[in-house]
Formats: sequence, C-alpha cells, structure tokens
Amino acid sequence: MKHNAIRRKQLGSTLIELMVALGILALVMAGVFSQLTNAMQRLSTEQTKVDNFDEARDFVDQFFRDINQIGYPDGHIVTTTVSPAIQDQRLAVGLVKISATSIAFEGDINGSGVVQEVQYQINGSGSCTLCFQRSAVPKVSSVDPLAQMSLNPVWGTEVNDLTNNTTTSPIFTYYDANGAVVSPPADIDSSPATIARVKTIHISLTIQNNQVMDPKTGQPIQTSFEGEVSLNNCSMATTLVPPMSCF
Repeated sequence: MKHNAIRRKQLGSTLIELMVALGILALVMAGVFSQLTNAMQRLSTEQTKVDNFDEARDFVDQFFRDINQIGYPDGHIVTTTVSPAIQDQRLAVGLVKISATSIAFEGDINGSGVVQEVQYQINGSGSCTLCFQRSAVPKVSSVDPLAQMSLNPVWGTEVNDLTNNTTTSPIFTYYDANGAVVSPPADIDSSPATIARVKTIHISLTIQNNQVMDPKTGQPIQTSFEGEVSLNNCSMATTLVPPMSCF
C-alpha cells in the first residue's frame, strides 16, 4: 500500500510538470509567432519603401537624361530663317517654363534629330492629383514654345502617391551660376531674364502610401529621394543676361 501511494504521488507530480512545461512552451511559441508577425510586417513595410525609392529613382534618372539634352540643337548648329527663331521646330530653345512643381523645356532628348517639347508636372492629365507625370511630344513650327506646351501633351504617370503638391514642399528648386536661388514661377515669354539665369536644378520627391502603415509608428510610410543636376542652359530666352551658351 505504501508503495502504491508513492507511485500515485510520483504520477501526479509528473502530470503537473507536464502541464507547466506545456504552458511555458505555449508562452514561448506565442512570443515567437508574435515576433515573426512583426518581422513579416516590417519586411513588407521595408519592401514598400524600397519599391517607392526605386520608383522615385527611375523617375529622377529619366529627368536627368532629358535635361542633359536641353537646348540641343541650338542656333550654333542650325541656321534658321524663321522669325522669331524660337518658333523653328529644328531649334530647341532650352527652358520654357519653371515653377516649384513643374518644368517645361525643349531638346532632342532621343538623339533622333527631332526636338521634343518636354514637361514634368503634378497632375498634368488633370485626373491624377497625386501623380507626377511626364509629357514629350515633337515640336512644331510657327507656334510660340510656351503656347505649344498646352496644345497636345501626352501624359504618362512616372511617380504615384506624391506629397509635393504645394509651394511649401517644392519638387524643383532653381539656382543660378553663383548658387543664388532663382525664384519661380517664370516663363520664356513674360520673364526671359529669369529663365536664362537657371544653371542648377534640385529635385526632391516625397512619396507617401496611405494604404501601408509603419508597424512601429502607426503612420503611413514615407519615402524621400533627392538629386541635383547642373545644366548647359542653352536658353534662347534672352541674350542680355549671362551666363549664356547659345548666343
């Protein structure tokens, strides 16, 4: 009888120990799964940031490729009898219009010999308020470059979910050859001297996807990208204000 009692006591202790072990294991597993869930959420957030960053970088690369051909070919390469010369479709006038959230210029951006009217603008199509869009169409003769920009643009979306939609959060900042800020807006018709001063363009994009939240902050994730390019401003806007490269 004594032996049986001791045996029953041992069996009871073993069951309790098993239950305690299972409880500890459950807590550990819960912690592991919680960390795993957080890690997966974090991975998804970081992937979204990477995707947004790549989207912004691709856009800026496209902008830099376009802007490097600004003002080519110019009056040194092509002889024109068109008056005024800026309306000759064979000549690129360079910068046409600038603002904090848009830019328009002319250049042979494809190397095909055809001058393109190029525009970058928020909501250029009028149907995508948070999209930064690009248009590039062949230039036509006998039309003022500024007026031509609004004739037949062909908009394509380059960046989505952009937050740079006010002058307090500009996409473009402009500088002259001395590093002084050139204040937009300006265009080739009403303020040619201002257009001709632009030497460097700083671009800043901020993308915010409101559908994806950061698990740490609980706020929509935000990605920023910046770049700067110095241009050979071969502007035919004016011959009175240096630095000039066309005339």
